[in-house]
Amino acid sequence: MSPAPDVRSTVRARHLSTADTLNVALRVLAPTVAEGPVLRRPRAMALAERFRWDRRAVDLLERLRERYGAGVLACSLGGRRVALVLDPDEAQRVLRETPVPFSPATAEKRGALRRFQPHGSLVTEPGGLRTARRRLNEAALQPDEPFHRAAARIQTAVYEELSAAARDAAAGRFGHAGDGGDGGDGGDGGDGEAHGAGLLDWAGFEAAWWRAVRRTVFGDAARDDTELTSLLGRLRQAGNWSLFAPQHRAVRDRFLQRLRERAARADPDSLAGSLPPKPPGPPDSYGPGELDPYGQVAHWLFAFDAAGMAVFRALAVLATHPYQRERAHHEADPADGTGDAADGTGGAPRELAFLRTCVLDSVRLWPTTPLLLRETTHAARCGDAVLPPGTLVLLYTPYLHRGEPAEPYGDRFAPELWRDGGAAAWPGMVPFSDGPGRCPGRDVVLLTSATALAALLAGHGLALDSPVRPVPERPLPATLDHFALRFAVRPR
Repeated sequence: MSPAPDVRSTVRARHLSTADTLNVALRVLAPTVAEGPVLRRPRAMALAERFRWDRRAVDLLERLRERYGAGVLACSLGGRRVALVLDPDEAQRVLRETPVPFSPATAEKRGALRRFQPHGSLVTEPGGLRTARRRLNEAALQPDEPFHRAAARIQTAVYEELSAAARDAAAGRFGHAGDGGDGGDGGDGGDGEAHGAGLLDWAGFEAAWWRAVRRTVFGDAARDDTELTSLLGRLRQAGNWSLFAPQHRAVRDRFLQRLRERAARADPDSLAGSLPPKPPGPPDSYGPGELDPYGQVAHWLFAFDAAGMAVFRALAVLATHPYQRERAHHEADPADGTGDAADGTGGAPRELAFLRTCVLDSVRLWPTTPLLLRETTHAARCGDAVLPPGTLVLLYTPYLHRGEPAEPYGDRFAPELWRDGGAAAWPGMVPFSDGPGRCPGRDVVLLTSATALAALLAGHGLALDSPVRPVPERPLPATLDHFALRFAVRPR
């Protein structure tokens, strides 16, 4: 915890003009809300890609940095005090000083996530309860361990589902309408041709990915529980509107009851099986001040959806970058000289180090959390200014990952950035956030995502069959609509 600053020795943050405040609202915040901060909206993503919303937002923040200087810029939006952090070192400090004085439990975040994770550590105010909930989360997810204790079984589940998806696509057997895991009816995967022979589109990938996720989180018995993820999708759709949408209490109760029953019966070698065993109980069996051992599980499912987006985008970049594609195919081969099978069935789990860096750079290039939010718990120093209590602090990750602070990596595919701690020299590159609030599931997500890439690439060649092509000869687009991606798949 940082000491309270001496207000007398500091200055106020530089304030944006009215015109620049309006530009930030229209070019940075409004597109992020339109795309869907909790559940991506297919039509909005198509518009964002077509009209380059994210690139325009990055360009705007670069102009503001030139006009006002690096650091912290203040403005007022809807009566809310807002601080926009443009300096990567200051952004890193905000993340390091979480949860006090920079709390991740902002009013906007609580409004968006309370529908499906009312007891999650992410939306818990700083204090002993948040610490206990975070500790429980970390005990189950085992961050910073070389491998999760269930890594081999998790790799097997993911590999089975995604390799089957690749085989089905290559054989022209796809016609799956999706399982609603993305909150829709599965009908957003494109026209009928996308399900023709040899093609893998988002709907086909998503269905396989959610089967793998349910097996990872709960065990094999949950593989086909599409109702669980469909209910979550409906709540996430409402969460896009944060405080301005109804609570959907009936849907919420059905979802939480089903989730608790699945978690209580979870396979011991699953993520939920790593939680302390408790009877499921009704959704209201734990009060707002209680630990609730199953209160974190909904966020795991939510986060795995973002991981699926990162996998599909990484696949698109690998399909258009020959050198990295060759390395990826070599690592994805069923045996790469280590004696271990790529699906984890050879004994020890596979690290898949290069494919992990590909996923990391996919999240850097196209952040699944474009806005990292913090709220000051008391007067807090940020740069050379002091922010009053209750200030909403914004870190816009596409700017931190793609703008001037990210040069020379900005708009190119650079998995090498993540080898041997090289990214530490770039404090603004935070694909999984950073500091005490960093995503505790980072290592599990990288394990499952890299395994999914290995399963799709092993024995198959994939060619990108989409209008937008992230090729190495040009700067990579700042928006890549995962709903519109599709691949021609053939045996290799």
